[in-house]
Amino acid sequence: MGLLEGKEMDVAIIGAGPAGLSAALYAGRARLSTVVLEQGMVGGLAATTHWIGNYPGFPEAISGQDLMQRMEEQARRFKVEFVFTPVSGVSKDSERRFKVDTGEGELLAKTAIIATGSVRRRLGVPGEDKLQGLGVSYCATCDGPFFRDKHVLIVGGGDTAIVEAMFLTRFAKQVSVIHRRGELRATKVLQEAALRHPKIQFFWHSQVTEIVGENNVQGAVLKDARTGETKLVEADGIFIAVGIRPSSEFVKDMVETDERGYILTDDRMRTSTPGLFAAGDVRAKSLRQVVTAVSDGAIAATEADKYMSELQ
Repeated sequence: MGLLEGKEMDVAIIGAGPAGLSAALYAGRARLSTVVLEQGMVGGLAATTHWIGNYPGFPEAISGQDLMQRMEEQARRFKVEFVFTPVSGVSKDSERRFKVDTGEGELLAKTAIIATGSVRRRLGVPGEDKLQGLGVSYCATCDGPFFRDKHVLIVGGGDTAIVEAMFLTRFAKQVSVIHRRGELRATKVLQEAALRHPKIQFFWHSQVTEIVGENNVQGAVLKDARTGETKLVEADGIFIAVGIRPSSEFVKDMVETDERGYILTDDRMRTSTPGLFAAGDVRAKSLRQVVTAVSDGAIAATEADKYMSELQ
């Protein structure tokens, strides 16, 4: 029998990123029996960010890992349980409780909060894992300010890549866009702005085959898709913007989503299933940052408390 088999809780929070940790804090403070289920490490993508310089209260910046550790410690002060196990599905039983299928058995909960975030697509090339947080980044708004007066590369040709390239010009002295095709996929307005920007240059028909550097990024090896020739482009950082996907597949039969799989909620974080909430990067929203995830989590936990009160 697994650790969670047959256990009943007020709130099951799936995901221990900033949204899940914030929800845990608010649920714990409300004296709700709360469990956080996480299949990886506490903090999610935020914990892999080398420095976070835009979270209120930390003028000198703080590492993502340290910030997430503080959030975890704060939640644990209010007797929130953490169980490290994968979640494969969520359903409802005849008593309107949520059944959460985990690697440690089936958990029962009066409410559930989906805070599983999103996964940034990776290049899968040598050097990417080794140098993540040491010049390899997946978020320009998070890490751009650390590359003031530097040369940075950005990989991708869609809206996200070009928006991030434009943002990086506020700090970097040179931004080089690497795209595997001969034209951008971004909307025309974005294309036009990027193509005429004096700080942005383009490497067309190019793919990154390796990110080079020892203790920090020093450049990337590019392969020309037409000729097969390779060359090293020196740079201080590389931003990868080849797409993200929400981690919502396991609840696809329980919630409404948009065409990309992001969970649809109202401003109270309520999904299409009563008692089931979503918070953070997994839900459809305009800005995905630690500070917005924390806000979502606080709202979701508060609404979960209200929902249980209305059931009584």
